[in-house]
Amino acid sequence: MIRTTITMDEELTRDLDAYIDRSGAFSRSEAIRDLVRRGLAASPDKREDLPCIAIVSYAIDQTMPGLTKRLRDARLDRHDEFIFSASVPVDHSSTIDLAVMRATVGRVNDFAHGLFLERGVRHGVVALTPIEEVVQHHAHDGEEPHAHVHLRVQESF
Repeated sequence: MIRTTITMDEELTRDLDAYIDRSGAFSRSEAIRDLVRRGLAASPDKREDLPCIAIVSYAIDQTMPGLTKRLRDARLDRHDEFIFSASVPVDHSSTIDLAVMRATVGRVNDFAHGLFLERGVRHGVVALTPIEEVVQHHAHDGEEPHAHVHLRVQESF
């Protein structure tokens, strides 16, 4: 690891210490690393072609005419990028929907931004986890060796 020294005023230090208490971080260094990773992941400067696992969550109004079909069609158009999707009822007309995707940052952002513009979709959030796709050749339980992709979570984009 590379050591970096920073200077903060008392108020910012109190806020950081409160964040540590809430988050369960073990030290200021750990908390700052977490905050820097999150800040960089949210940066618009990251490359659009990098692979990621993404969680897209959003609230929808189930009574909006045609919305459910449009959302289903949007998922089907990207069937190869969706790993999982779920819908959790909140009340008689609203759900929290969740989509887990494996795609590039650009593809996820394109999907999410289009989704969040739909009338009846509210409170959308995207969480991106950077991954590396590594092709390895090996055998499992007596099979012939073959190539397949392993995913590795990366520290940052």
